[in-house]
Amino acid sequence: MSGFFTLHRDLPREGPGEAADVHWALAQVPVPGRVADLACGPGADLVTLAGTLPGATVTGIDAQAHFVDAARARVAGFGSRVAVRQGDMLEPGGPYDLIWCAGAIYMPGIAAALTRWRVALAPGGHIAFSAPVLVGDPDAVTAEFWAGVPDVVDQAGIARLVTQAGFRTLATRLVVGSAWDDYFRPMAARIAVLRPGAGADLSQVLDEATWEIALWRDHPDAIAYLLSVVSPG
Repeated sequence: MSGFFTLHRDLPREGPGEAADVHWALAQVPVPGRVADLACGPGADLVTLAGTLPGATVTGIDAQAHFVDAARARVAGFGSRVAVRQGDMLEPGGPYDLIWCAGAIYMPGIAAALTRWRVALAPGGHIAFSAPVLVGDPDAVTAEFWAGVPDVVDQAGIARLVTQAGFRTLATRLVVGSAWDDYFRPMAARIAVLRPGAGADLSQVLDEATWEIALWRDHPDAIAYLLSVVSPG
């Protein structure tokens, strides 16, 4: 297993976010009966989606087998209405009334992903996604933090990508503060556990994560995701 996945195994989340983000997104759309959580990771948002929507069927999809296993264990109490499978986030099947994707859409690109997901939406369906965003006047801190992430833009830039894919933006919410702490606090604790005896590959991963956490803690208002609710239009 790579150093990255050694660090990220058994973390409750694979990116910044909290239950309040899911609740906010659900408040923007009609109550969905069929929901997909794409790149669901270990299932934190699956639990919130299933718990908030007791009448819905919820499907989690992730490319990594160990995340699928973790998510299945996490949602086992919801029974057959919540399913998790290994697969490609760009080929989710469907149709779904709501597609949720937290912090992973940047990998294929916002416009490319929305274009692929359009065919997976039921009539009247919506997509909610979060992505890295530049806040205010970008400076050296934000440039350094997002250096490894392609094509990070500001809120207007994300809106343009949504329009480019043939969608319209209905509502947005900045993901800051406690949502990032919920991600980084367990990671910092895991770094402390893994640090003794770590080999060169793992040590490099731990160093990079420690740097990332420290940079965010020093500049929590400058580093954010943007959560967008969009629909075809």
